[in-house]
Amino acid sequence: MNIDQKDFFIQTTLKICGTLDIGNALHDTLMYIRNYLPADQVFLTYYNPDLMLVNVFATATPEGGSMSDIKIPVPVEPEEIYKKAVSPEVFCANEPESHPIVKHALSIVGTDSSVMVLRLIMDGRFLGSFVIKAEGNDRFTEDHAHLIGLLNDPFAIALSNDLRHQDVLKLKDLLADDNRYLQDELRHVISDEIIGANFGLKGVMELVRLVAPINSHVLLLGETGVGKELVANAIHNLSARKNAPFIKVNCGAIPASIMDSELFGHEKGSFTGAISQKRGRFERADTGTIFLDEIGELSPDAQIRMLRVLQEKEIERVGGSESVKVDIRVIAATHRDLESMLKNETFREDLYFRLKVFPISVPPLRERKEDIPALVQYFMYEKTKELCLRGYPTLDQGAIGRLMAYDYPGNVRELEHMVERELILSRNKPLAFDDLQAPISSQADVPAVTEVKEIQKLDTVLSGYIRQVLEKTGGRVEGPEGAATLLGVKPNTLRHRMKKLGIPFGRNARAGSDR
Repeated sequence: MNIDQKDFFIQTTLKICGTLDIGNALHDTLMYIRNYLPADQVFLTYYNPDLMLVNVFATATPEGGSMSDIKIPVPVEPEEIYKKAVSPEVFCANEPESHPIVKHALSIVGTDSSVMVLRLIMDGRFLGSFVIKAEGNDRFTEDHAHLIGLLNDPFAIALSNDLRHQDVLKLKDLLADDNRYLQDELRHVISDEIIGANFGLKGVMELVRLVAPINSHVLLLGETGVGKELVANAIHNLSARKNAPFIKVNCGAIPASIMDSELFGHEKGSFTGAISQKRGRFERADTGTIFLDEIGELSPDAQIRMLRVLQEKEIERVGGSESVKVDIRVIAATHRDLESMLKNETFREDLYFRLKVFPISVPPLRERKEDIPALVQYFMYEKTKELCLRGYPTLDQGAIGRLMAYDYPGNVRELEHMVERELILSRNKPLAFDDLQAPISSQADVPAVTEVKEIQKLDTVLSGYIRQVLEKTGGRVEGPEGAATLLGVKPNTLRHRMKKLGIPFGRNARAGSDR
């Protein structure tokens, strides 16, 4: 066989390295080498030593080439040969039972064919193989083996480059998927600011600052609408994971039928409609924090799988057979009484104690009414922008007083909706909240009227009350957290009344405290 080996090497290299589509590249290569040796089908495989698998990466016939994904376990016997491979070698299957690598190759392409295997080596490491199949027996000669042996470098480079290219495409898809997810999350974010961090939520924030730097799981307890999500966000932002993902999951809003897919992801084809691989919320939160709101709504089956995540730090996608390691911090939240659920056996005890490493109770708004003026100002500003209203609204003289008298069964969320509704109804007038009605109390809740034992003058009672409010505000008269706002009067009106009652303010108040 008189062949210009240099030209054969150059032309074959151009075929296999001429395109990023490895299927088309293999087809072009097959059609060229058929001029010099028998070849009915070619395969490109790579070896995964961690999983001990040979993966048939791509294949081509005279009709065309395509990507492939056939995984074949490597038996123990040829595994040692794969590991010890340090130089390129070509094996012909003229006596298929005499060599374990060729014998193993026949399990891929079929035993009724002749097979030639080029073992691909790069930097002293075995990458995979270029396999040629020809129908019939004893089709390949030593001259054929020598010719194919020239092609180690271009095939090894093509295989390595295509593997890297596939990794880049997967990362691109993951980034695009993450971007879509995060953009959707951003649509639901109002603000990370915590109103009341220095007043009604001061104790909560002290606990947040204690637990944030460590990786312990946190359980947030509190009524619906108290702001547990903002507290969870604060924990994440004060932690070492602040630059990693913060993934939020409302467990009560996910239907049971898709809970597994949403939390743990799924493989392509695992069920009807699974047209591609999807990463779940736990996988998205890797190296970061996952916030599981309404954890008490999880089904018993989901609780079992959640426990495995906390114990083993790994998940398994729906339809998958391989475990995926995840490094996450869990912040769970609920408005339900989990201890009662333990007694009723509707919540797993082992999961409860896994989550309750560091519990934080977020108080309801009725127990921190000093935060109401600041919250009202904040919501007025945010909702004015959101509703595209002109100008900035003002409050009616008695508005804060009416708001402070209400108990807010819906907590901060209810107050937010109140402000939005009032902005819509006010039509550029001061917000009055005139239709605000305190919740109707049951007869048992109505305090008994006690007999007045000592009659005091009205000015004495009023003076004492104003002094109590001033003590609560630190002597501050003006501003959203000042006494005038809390009492629902104008600052000048309050100062005039204080002067009449002999209550010092401003410099006089400070001079009195110095003495």
